[in-house]
Amino acid sequence: MADHDSPQEVAETFLSKLEDSPFIMIGLMDGEHSEPMNVKLDEAQPNTLFIFSAHDNRIAKGGKAMAQFVGKGHDFFACLSGQVRQETDQATFDRLWDNRVEAWFPNGKADARLNRFDISSAELWETDVSIGGRLKMLFGGTIDSSESSSHAKVGSIA
Repeated sequence: MADHDSPQEVAETFLSKLEDSPFIMIGLMDGEHSEPMNVKLDEAQPNTLFIFSAHDNRIAKGGKAMAQFVGKGHDFFACLSGQVRQETDQATFDRLWDNRVEAWFPNGKADARLNRFDISSAELWETDVSIGGRLKMLFGGTIDSSESSSHAKVGSIA
């Protein structure tokens, strides 16, 4: 990790990037492939990503899961480990439901299930290469750690 970014700063950048591009690849650790899903954030639960799915979606059965995130500009990456389970709080379901979610469920809320992905650990990379580093990439040179990126391993993202 670069000297100028603490793990907390990198985690805050992740949340900002996720708000800008709320898509992850997520899969249960049962051997099935990961799939792209849209996530919702709840500020009251910062270490949890919420995912609406069909009742028979492959993550709906719950369990240990891994998720990957790539920022819109390919300047931020994350690998998240945690547990998926159904969110049973109807108030949370209703608060996170919106037109973007409804577009995926022709019969409305009855077809949807809200899953929560409780993050137990995360590895985050911010790949904001400096101007000097970019020039070295163009003309063939070695980028040192002060010119490259931030990297953090965190037990949570809050």
